[in-house]
Amino acid sequence: MTIRFFRIACFLLPALGVFSFCQKERFTTDPADRLAFSTDTLRFDTVFTSLGSATRILKVYNRRNKSIRIDKIYLDLGGQSRFNLNVDGLPGSSHTGIEIAPNDSLYVFAEVTINPDLPLSASPFVLSENLVFETNGNTQTVVLEAWGQNAVYLPSRFGASDAVLYTCDGGEWVWDDPRPYVIYGILVVDDCTVRIPAGKRVYVHGGLARTVVDSTVVRYNDGFLAFQGNGRLLVEGTLENPVIFEDDRLEPEFDEVAGQWTGIWLQAGTTGHRIEHCIVRNSIIGIRVDSAADLTLRNTQIYNTASSGLIGVHATISAENCLFHTNTGYAIQLEYGGNYTFNYCTAASYGVSGEALRMGNAQCLDPFCGDFSAFPLHARFTNCILLGGRADQITLFDRTEVPGEFDYQFQNCIVRVRDLLLPNDTPDFFDFCNPCLNAENQDTVFLSIPDKNFRLDTLHSKANRYAVPIPGINTDLDGKLRDPATPDAGCYEIEF
Repeated sequence: MTIRFFRIACFLLPALGVFSFCQKERFTTDPADRLAFSTDTLRFDTVFTSLGSATRILKVYNRRNKSIRIDKIYLDLGGQSRFNLNVDGLPGSSHTGIEIAPNDSLYVFAEVTINPDLPLSASPFVLSENLVFETNGNTQTVVLEAWGQNAVYLPSRFGASDAVLYTCDGGEWVWDDPRPYVIYGILVVDDCTVRIPAGKRVYVHGGLARTVVDSTVVRYNDGFLAFQGNGRLLVEGTLENPVIFEDDRLEPEFDEVAGQWTGIWLQAGTTGHRIEHCIVRNSIIGIRVDSAADLTLRNTQIYNTASSGLIGVHATISAENCLFHTNTGYAIQLEYGGNYTFNYCTAASYGVSGEALRMGNAQCLDPFCGDFSAFPLHARFTNCILLGGRADQITLFDRTEVPGEFDYQFQNCIVRVRDLLLPNDTPDFFDFCNPCLNAENQDTVFLSIPDKNFRLDTLHSKANRYAVPIPGINTDLDGKLRDPATPDAGCYEIEF
């Protein structure tokens, strides 16, 4: 009340000739004087089934004893924003020179209009944008979050930056809802079998998340599906209707952006995982299989990852007719031993820094690996292609050098190695890769590397008729019949 009276008095006093007693109100310029907000994320918790809009309110506080002038309030997507603002009654996507009196506040009204019938490229599952405040040299943000499509959000529509444990007491959880599934946060499954039928698309909303542990801010990658304890994953795609795991940003500019979500994590001790006719793409890792866990992987593609495509750590993995490509780490990474079988698989590492394959039998406990923990490695590769742009596409790490603890064999495989054959490395590599073809870059194998088409060149491919028949594997990744006597190496069979 006193403040309001003083302002009125300053307006009236000039008429009385005593204007000099009034001074202009002072504003703090101290960078330590920051704004406070009623929330750090303004959520529009409505999922629309038809065209509609919703409005939410944000309160902005000045908890200081001096006035604050906000230099600018704006939406960081500007003209591309799907949100509208109203700041203390003033509409517009950008506002400047907004003042808040000492220990006072202002209201910001945010509105979003959603048409869930638009394609995902125009109306993604999760609409997220920063509302930006610039004050005294500081930049502060509040996240605006809305849902553009009607979907099954897991763990929930409020699951971002949070992990939720799901159990069904040893039963099955079938993802057969006609709506798409969106993993929004971290979904951990225990004591439950998740069965994903053919044709289902699972979208994952990733990003950098934060939490506070013992007063320390911890940042981590959000958006992944994990199985622990008695959790099990069954993916039952078909040739015509594969199951697809991918990011939830389906605008064209995000189509080949790696690292948009974290990946699938089969944690230690989980068993019975089976994935068939599946595509995993645009994640940080594709699939990680931990100690004593096992996975059967058939007719699956893992590509465009920001780290390794398939990771096995002291695990058991059986893979056939699988394609791994454009993985920034390794296409296939097998660490700390384990049991691995790869038949008719293609690992292509072109345009990335990692190799097609890394295998090791030890876990280093210090930077120089003077202290380590070891576990035997047993790996078999038959009729596989392990190629890439660099001269060496296979890394072998045998820390123990104990006979039988680094047991690997390649048969009828096409590889690319150079330094691996040096006297101080593994000069006897081809004793364990027999028969194998050591391909050069000029050798023709694939149809089109620039187009990421890793089918075989029909006329000149070195993989043509290079494989040996494997009982029970009669078709390739495309469903074509393999030659019963002289099939082709890799996940694709040439069709003449």
